[in-house]
Amino acid sequence: MEHDASDAGEARYELVISVDARRSGQYGDAEKPRMRERIYRILDTAFAQAGVDRRALYTGDRGDGVLMAVPGRIAVTRLLGLWMVEVHESLREENSSLRVPLGLRIAMHVGPVRHDSNGINGRAVDLACRLADADVGRRLLDAEGADLVLVVSGSLYHDVVSAGGKFILPERFAPAELDLKEGEFTGWFHLPGRARPDFSQLAPQGPAEGGEDSGSSGDGPLPEGSGGKGGGPRPVDAEGRDDGPLDEGGPAAADDGPARYVAGGDLSVNRDNVYHQPVHIGRTVDSDRRKG
Repeated sequence: MEHDASDAGEARYELVISVDARRSGQYGDAEKPRMRERIYRILDTAFAQAGVDRRALYTGDRGDGVLMAVPGRIAVTRLLGLWMVEVHESLREENSSLRVPLGLRIAMHVGPVRHDSNGINGRAVDLACRLADADVGRRLLDAEGADLVLVVSGSLYHDVVSAGGKFILPERFAPAELDLKEGEFTGWFHLPGRARPDFSQLAPQGPAEGGEDSGSSGDGPLPEGSGGKGGGPRPVDAEGRDDGPLDEGGPAAADDGPARYVAGGDLSVNRDNVYHQPVHIGRTVDSDRRKG
């Protein structure tokens, strides 16, 4: 994307798109180039199908993702609607031949962006990157077994998404209050091709881990933190107001409702039980094997 020299000190309102790969830290040196090729192939195919000339966009490589700025002359609704549909379809096609599917987190926000000889900068760019890296998106992918999650800023949702449009379904976006490094923000999450996200089904947040040099966290085997201050998503109402934490008090403090647990193997939970006869807890084997 070409800009005049005078543009370096001027901010222009543009759509910022941050694309991150799921669990990029688990890819080895030999696998990362192929992962990156897939990401660019998916994005380029989607741009072509949506009728958007990628040469009109700023594109910056982030190692395990892509950072883009879309000029104002290209309708934001085209990227939120048709382009996202094509990204999803291209991703599904790529994953159909992969043993370990590629997962993508995409964030969008519109705000003032400054361009210089080294790339783009500004608070809008920072926010888009933080949204893409939010722990809620990571956990949604895991909980739903999905391969793509989109999160948009509160302002973008209310200004554009809420009005709907071709391939834009506002009723399938769900808000969550996020504690990011810059403060608290409302992010609106969407799983293309699926129902409205249900944050109550998310697994508990794991401990925060360090991110990669590219600025995007490498997801580990377990859900991890986003680098923010808070302990996870808080649901908000349709107007973006905070409805409080999801699991107030946690499983140990809630005696009047069902506890929620995540286990990788066998799990036995007993609460206020008294056994009056021999009880076996664990795996059982057949009688012949026990006698042997």
